[in-house]
Amino acid sequence: MKNKFKGIIILGTISEKIFSRAAGTDAAANDFVSADVDYAMAHDGTSVLAVKSFREMGTEKVWDSEKIVIPFDHLIPASTDVAAGLQKDIREWVKEQKISHFYEGGEGICHQVLPEQGFALPGKLIVGADSHSCTYGAFGAFGTGVGATDMAEIFATGKLWFKVPETIKMTVDGTLNDGVYAKDLTLYLIGKTGIAGATYKAVEFYGDAIADLSVSGRMTLCNMAIEMGAKAGIVPPDEKTFAYLKNRSQADFEPVYADSDASYCRDVSYHADDIEPQIACPHEVDNVVPVGKAAGTHIDQAFLGTCTNGRLEDLEIAAGILKGKKVTVRTIAAPASRTILLEAVQSGIYETLVKAGVSFITPGCGPCLGAHQGIIAEGENCISTANRNFKGRMGKGGFIYLASPASVAAAALKGEIVDPREYL
Repeated sequence: MKNKFKGIIILGTISEKIFSRAAGTDAAANDFVSADVDYAMAHDGTSVLAVKSFREMGTEKVWDSEKIVIPFDHLIPASTDVAAGLQKDIREWVKEQKISHFYEGGEGICHQVLPEQGFALPGKLIVGADSHSCTYGAFGAFGTGVGATDMAEIFATGKLWFKVPETIKMTVDGTLNDGVYAKDLTLYLIGKTGIAGATYKAVEFYGDAIADLSVSGRMTLCNMAIEMGAKAGIVPPDEKTFAYLKNRSQADFEPVYADSDASYCRDVSYHADDIEPQIACPHEVDNVVPVGKAAGTHIDQAFLGTCTNGRLEDLEIAAGILKGKKVTVRTIAAPASRTILLEAVQSGIYETLVKAGVSFITPGCGPCLGAHQGIIAEGENCISTANRNFKGRMGKGGFIYLASPASVAAAALKGEIVDPREYL
């Protein structure tokens, strides 16, 4: 069925409807469109190149200083004099351009800051100079990542060309078993789909297991859509979405839903009962096995955090396992934002984890990209709640195992990968 929106014929999937609105034209899958971007984001790592390209274009003013968001999260506090100098330059550019939505280092990871501050809104087209910008799809937005030169074009004009993606409908029926979390579900789906199985597709997530996920769990799921090659991962907005956005949203929004007869390039279904705790083994995110097949693997470092699993419920899960116990390997926690850190302090979660031997670092990306604050040595194994385990990601010659906060906490106690359900 086709619907009319302000005189425009809108086609069936969520992505087609968002692009039709943003482009002001009838946009169908595989069409090329020039679309108006609702919000644009670049962090301290990518804003440097975006601003360099922006200056080379000869543009003097950004298209809209209220629609650009610049969070510092990757190399904060600055780890080198070079990083400090580059960050200084961006701070000066932000002032020059009168960009009001600037978030200094320590406020949190970009993909947590944007939802917390009310920029990730249903029906919006949100583009970030970071591949995990698909996180915003947890709120019914079309969130996607682009390169720095593309971001420079957006800074200058507020527009960018897109190929409207085809959409995969992915349904997960049933209820997740005890001890199985959003991260396990996400890794399971990536393992089934493969790292290139959804390349340049949008993925719409449906089913009782998806509806049951908290907002944080949906962010975990959509955050890693890029790890199956997807351009975007989208959960249709519902009452949980609207409750989260109450008193947060930066603008009015119009929720978008797919039509019952929307056209999908694939329609796949899974059942939550089939999913147990999952581990993504080195060095590919789709190298996923049930935790039992990786059990016994020695661990040198455990890492809780990142834009995938650095939220309060993630820290709470880990604290539930570690309370009254001591980790046996070095364990690092990086809350996804200052707000989450404060909530962890106020709730007692912070104290529980610190007493267990966990070291907290600045809210931000930290060890995830191998920049600082937790790089692993050659030959070492790290179990992490992050989203990537590529060779060299956290340090040359290291091995990364991706898992849920429960699996990370259990491994930190045991010193090896273990089924976390034994500790619940």
